[in-house]
Amino acid sequence: MKKSFAVFGLGRFGGTIVKEFHDMGFEVVAVDKDEAKVNEYMNYATQAFCANAVDETTLIQLGIRNVDHAFVSFGGDIQASILSSLLLKEIGVKKVWAKAQNEYHSKVLEKIGVDKVIHPERDVAKRIARHIVSDKMIDFIELSKEHSIVEIVVTKKLIYRNLGELNVRAKYGCTIVGIQRQGTFIVSPTAQEVLTKDDVLIIIGHNKDIARFEEGV
Repeated sequence: MKKSFAVFGLGRFGGTIVKEFHDMGFEVVAVDKDEAKVNEYMNYATQAFCANAVDETTLIQLGIRNVDHAFVSFGGDIQASILSSLLLKEIGVKKVWAKAQNEYHSKVLEKIGVDKVIHPERDVAKRIARHIVSDKMIDFIELSKEHSIVEIVVTKKLIYRNLGELNVRAKYGCTIVGIQRQGTFIVSPTAQEVLTKDDVLIIIGHNKDIARFEEGV
């Protein structure tokens, strides 16, 4: 059974999430107090409501407690973000993720029990910085303050060598969990897998270990 989602706040971030769920074929409820924004995204949502998300009665009437996952993505209205997140947790939504405007906002969201706090500007900035300083790293996803998943293009030093020969885990402490190759994806590649030109390695590990691997190849 497919999961159902609700998105509160249809700015650029929230609106993009609604479109992505629509494109993936998921049910998504879109909510905003701005009628123009609701009209803009109503064709992408299973249901779209112009409503006040800081009113518990309204949330219940909209059937929001039945969705599996809610995203709170208000622009500069920190108070509305906090109150909506709190109400969503109280009415029993299984997972609530919320976009934070700053560290103070983030701390409050964590205190009230939000399952995940999203920092889109900070995360994008980190990705850009990592990409700029590296000619090997294609993408970067922060798992925690110390661990990440990265995409690193195979260098000339690695081409035609198998993973067993490289022995990345023993030498560097990180793990190759997948390989992107010409439109395909190899999950948990074996030690016998030989790397080829244009392969992209998906690596998970401690940031220091990943940096050592990147320097070593």
